[in-house]
Amino acid sequence: MKESFKKHMIDVCNKKIEIKGTNVGLSFYAFFANKNNDPELLMEVATWWILTNKLDHFEKAIKIKEMIE
Repeated sequence: MKESFKKHMIDVCNKKIEIKGTNVGLSFYAFFANKNNDPELLMEVATWWILTNKLDHFEKAIKIKEMIE
């Protein structure tokens, strides 16, 4: 993934953690708007989430943040 999108993912995780606490879970859809503006990027993140890392649909934001960092 591009570094700019990794930064975006970390920012989203930080915001969710700040609002809902360290126990908050999210799916890879949390990093995208409700529009399919970039299907290639969506598939890249889905592949990273599902195939590469074998993550569940919802994972702790803190875990995702640590994996990206």
